[in-house]
Amino acid sequence: MVLLGVMRSFSFLCAHRTRNFRFSCTHLHAGRPESNFLRLPPRGDGTSPGVRGGQPFHTSAPVRALPAPLLWMLLKPAQKVAAIILGRSIRKWWAALPADRRQLARQWVHQRRWHLVGVVSVATVIVGLLLLTHLDESPVTGRTRLLVFSRETHMELAARTSEAYLQDFAGLLVPVNDPRHQVVERVVQHLAQRNEDVPEVSAVSWSVHVVQSPSINAFILPNGEVFIFTGMLEAVADVHQLTMVLGHEMAHAVLGHSAEQASLSHIVDLLSLVLLTAIWALCPRDSLAFLGHWAQDKLSQVMFSRPFSRKLEAEADVVGLQLAAKACADVRAGPVFWQQMEVREQLTGESSVPEWLSTHPSHKNRFAQLDRLLPQALALRDSCSCPSLPPTDPRAVFSESVRVLLETAKHGQGGGPEGAEEPPPRRRPPTALRH
Repeated sequence: MVLLGVMRSFSFLCAHRTRNFRFSCTHLHAGRPESNFLRLPPRGDGTSPGVRGGQPFHTSAPVRALPAPLLWMLLKPAQKVAAIILGRSIRKWWAALPADRRQLARQWVHQRRWHLVGVVSVATVIVGLLLLTHLDESPVTGRTRLLVFSRETHMELAARTSEAYLQDFAGLLVPVNDPRHQVVERVVQHLAQRNEDVPEVSAVSWSVHVVQSPSINAFILPNGEVFIFTGMLEAVADVHQLTMVLGHEMAHAVLGHSAEQASLSHIVDLLSLVLLTAIWALCPRDSLAFLGHWAQDKLSQVMFSRPFSRKLEAEADVVGLQLAAKACADVRAGPVFWQQMEVREQLTGESSVPEWLSTHPSHKNRFAQLDRLLPQALALRDSCSCPSLPPTDPRAVFSESVRVLLETAKHGQGGGPEGAEEPPPRRRPPTALRH
């Protein structure tokens, strides 16, 4: 169970802004428009090329070395305990010293302060040089990033994580002949086909798993294992919104965000061990040390982990928009989805944490970013020989629907039950391709 929990935390990592739209569609069906969005080429065995859906899962050999990121996550609690013990031991040792010995120690440090500063400076330079050797260029965006662990290592960890999830969801997986599974598989296959010029897309065999759960969630592991919950299928209005959601998750896998975030976590954890040791060594009592430990952990999350996670989510929104545009989706549905999520939170009364405390941007900010990038996405879509979009803008339709609902609710409150209208029928999940 501990191992499964660690692997789940890794998948959460799978789970910024780009400089510009670097995608192009000059290689895709030049001069020949797509006659049908999400059209599947026929195959004799009834499966979709490029996507594995519902195939038997074969585990690897039972004896394998654990990947470095997994070892690091497993050892993280032990490292913290060791830092606490070391800091507390230093404090106890210092408190037990006679007064004259303490004075001698202070004098020794003062006399050699510049030597100590030099040692710390040299160590800092060495660490900086080591980090420089691990700089990498992010695919698609070209952004410079830090990668401590290799892509191969994270692919191995992703395979282990997918094994754990498949075992955990064994009794909840929707059959492959279920219409919900089929529509997700078609969307993923279409996204992969239309973006096959991206090496990180064509190099992966995408496998679809639909999980029966009310959770509004979806994620894709770096090895192409797609997990989407039926709650998400209930939340999206049509296949275009589903394409935007899966494009976002595919962007996480294409950009290698899990490896990037694990690398940052690795560096921050190492620095935190030094700070944690100092806290337990300098605080005069254990109670103050516990308080300092708690504050250090929260500050690390607020200052490093969560802002970086929001940055990666924003970058995945941008790249996912590009992937969906090349797949001929109605990209105008992307901002509408986040408007729907914001309205849903308000109607259900779900409490939302402030954005600076969250790992994800707020629904409002995600809507604003996608809406601002729509002109570029629509231009990219036009360059991909996609069929023309309907003149009715989904954003205008949604805004008008919200306005009507608000007016209906206002009249219903003011005029009593007789003034209230019946609620609109519940929207069906995208079990069939609707245009």
